[in-house]
Amino acid sequence: MTVLAGFELPPALEASEPPEARGISRDAVRMLVSRRRTGEISHHPFTDLPSLLLPGDLVVVNTSATLPAAVRCGPGLVMHFSTALPDGSWLAELRAVRGHATQPYPGGSPGQALPLPGGAVATLAERVTGRLWRVRLSTAVVPYLLRHGSYIHYSYVASDWPAEAYQTVFATTPGSAEMPSASRPFTAEMIARLVVRGVTIAPLTLHTGVSSLEGDEQPYPEPYDIPPATARLVDATRQAGGRVVAVGTTVVRALETAAAAREHAAGGPLPASAGWTHHLVTPQAPPRVVDAPLQPSLDAERLRRGRPAPPVLRGRGGTVLSVARVRGRAPAPAVKSDRTPARESGSLRPARARRAVAFYAR
Repeated sequence: MTVLAGFELPPALEASEPPEARGISRDAVRMLVSRRRTGEISHHPFTDLPSLLLPGDLVVVNTSATLPAAVRCGPGLVMHFSTALPDGSWLAELRAVRGHATQPYPGGSPGQALPLPGGAVATLAERVTGRLWRVRLSTAVVPYLLRHGSYIHYSYVASDWPAEAYQTVFATTPGSAEMPSASRPFTAEMIARLVVRGVTIAPLTLHTGVSSLEGDEQPYPEPYDIPPATARLVDATRQAGGRVVAVGTTVVRALETAAAAREHAAGGPLPASAGWTHHLVTPQAPPRVVDAPLQPSLDAERLRRGRPAPPVLRGRGGTVLSVARVRGRAPAPAVKSDRTPARESGSLRPARARRAVAFYAR
């Protein structure tokens, strides 16, 4: 496993604006690749990705689009809509406004009705976790948010950005409270270069909830959809000796949910499936079909707030990559540890027997 040891992210190095705001492309960010078995660390621009993958590899991406999921619900109070539930209600978080940032709001009571802009009313049904409520809105949630909501952003982001800044190039189906940010550096040009390289790209959808889990919180169920063609491509890639590269832990969670279902069914092809996933990837339940996850690391933010880092997601045997959105001249080094793991990860090096950790940086 891997951890950022003794790393503190100075506020001046936080990525408080997207690359486009500085007049550069989305893919003009940096990566750090650390090969776990050899201890070798190398630095790359993200544009090196096609040359670090092999013909025959499969890159699986999340097509979920980001909702403007934050809505004011009273003086100094905002509601973050997180996840749609099967019964039509939503998980949502109440947060107190503190300047440009927000923090968890401990108040609220079951049955309380909160007036929202446009005449809508949100009713708190029950508290589901220490900070998340099950909420019912008096109107359809997604159309309401598209009209009245704003985008959730982290406290170190000093201003709001245009809607396109919160979407990935793959975004087609609105549903995520926060952007599936692992694929944010991808551009149309990058996709073309991957295709020319002989790398296949396949879609699935998993709508993400609010991601800033507290230290004692477990990830909650999320809706997902794996198309039949994507399931077939995963099986075909593995049978041909290629690698399955999952862009983000949302993709890992969806694919490994299908892999677990296949295992329970005593084998066979990876099933196309849709529904709600409760699946968690842990050292005790490692990935079965994902060779390499690729993901921006949020460890720096979690460490800055004094919260533990969640387990690293290790692929079946390929390189592992983790990426961090920070500013400055050089990414922080990754330090190996047998006990304390780092955040989300992904793959980049040809040698299947190697793993790596990497960081996107400004």
